[in-house]
Amino acid sequence: MGIPQPAFYIFKCQQSAPPGMPKPSCVNADTQDVFQHMSQSLMKKGIIGTVQPIQTSCLNRCNAGPVMLVEPGHVMYTGLTKEKIDRIIDEHIMGGKVVEEYVITDELWDNPIEPATMAAQFGN
Repeated sequence: MGIPQPAFYIFKCQQSAPPGMPKPSCVNADTQDVFQHMSQSLMKKGIIGTVQPIQTSCLNRCNAGPVMLVEPGHVMYTGLTKEKIDRIIDEHIMGGKVVEEYVITDELWDNPIEPATMAAQFGN
C-alpha cells in the first residue's frame, strides 16, 4: 500500500501588504497565526496526513480576507479567525458539511471562466 493522496487541500492566503497600503491584507498583526493554528489543529486531530494545508499568495479576495480555498469543492471561506477555522475543520473537513455562513458571497465568487473563453474575450 502506498502513501494515500490527501482527501482535502486547504489553500490559505498568506499575503501581507506593507503598512499604509490602501487594500486590506489576509495577514496582519491580528491574523498572522491563523495558518499555524489551522496546521496544529489538523495535527492534534490526527488528520494532517489526509488534509494538506498550503500557504499561498494572494487569492484576489482581499476585501473578504483572511480567506482560504478548500478543495475539492472549490469552497472559499472568508473573514477567518481561529474559531472559524476550528468550526470549518470539525463541520466541513471532518463532518462533510460546508459551513455556509463563512462562505464567500456569490458577488465575490462567481462561476469560473474557462481560459480559452477569457483569451477570446481579449482577442487571443
